[in-house]
Amino acid sequence: MRLVALAESRDLTECIADAAGLSLIPVEDRQFEDGEGKLRPMSDVRGHTVCLVQSLYEDHRLSVHDKLFRLLILLATLRDHGARRLIALVPYLCYARKDRRTKLRDPLTARYVAQLFEAVGTNHVIAFGIHNPAAFENAFRCETTLVDLGAVFQDVIARRVDDQPLVVMSPDPGGVKRAQLFRETLEERLGHQIGFGFMNKRRSGGLMTSGDVAGDFAGKAVLIVDDMIGSGGTMVAAAQECRRMGAQNVYALAAHGLFTGQAESLFTERSIDRVFISDSVPPFRLAKGADTPGLEVLGTAQAFADVLAGL
Repeated sequence: MRLVALAESRDLTECIADAAGLSLIPVEDRQFEDGEGKLRPMSDVRGHTVCLVQSLYEDHRLSVHDKLFRLLILLATLRDHGARRLIALVPYLCYARKDRRTKLRDPLTARYVAQLFEAVGTNHVIAFGIHNPAAFENAFRCETTLVDLGAVFQDVIARRVDDQPLVVMSPDPGGVKRAQLFRETLEERLGHQIGFGFMNKRRSGGLMTSGDVAGDFAGKAVLIVDDMIGSGGTMVAAAQECRRMGAQNVYALAAHGLFTGQAESLFTERSIDRVFISDSVPPFRLAKGADTPGLEVLGTAQAFADVLAGL
């Protein structure tokens, strides 16, 4: 197997290559004056399994669509030049949240993105922290692997909570299964039972309303688990309710830290002790980035290397 890195995901790809003991194929990446570009693998790929790494989030230089198009073009090029098997390793998969129709004539964008991967000959898609795992698997006709939260976070969380009585909480009903799976992983890791709770939440037209909270939080450490943090409003609302119900410590954990809008409030709001995210999306929107007090960024490279080793 060989790994290929686009410039915008090179740091993470190099970490995965080191963890997996794999070599990197260099890529010619040219930009022309008219805005078009050219991507070309600089080593022979014929007969090889090739894994291309690209995390699909917007940054200061490239949009989500730029990154998706570059990924698809390079996958198609690798297929054209004889790659035996193509793996797309996508730590953050764009449009994964739009997996169902909630309004008349809504698109199913998650499915359309899956069709684009398949159209260029992708054999296997590996992703992390997907919003709806069942919808992700159903959207693709090629092979898929979903890396779960436990593979990245369980060891660090186990050390942080130590012997504190712990409750894992989902900040909305849609994330209950995700939070329950992570609770089961932690229970196995720690060797004792962990409580569970959730908060009702509804979002429509960009507005969020929160409702009742279920769970016993008094005197406990609470770990609020979600797939991503956007503006942070959901996490703050859930943390405030946990504090109101007697929680001793509150931690927020999400696979992806997008930190849009007023997300800085997560780190000034006293209801949250610490925020844990992965490096699938660097926290570049925060003023102090990864050095933001109260933020801990965990690496995904070993978890992805473990998946690649099993293929």
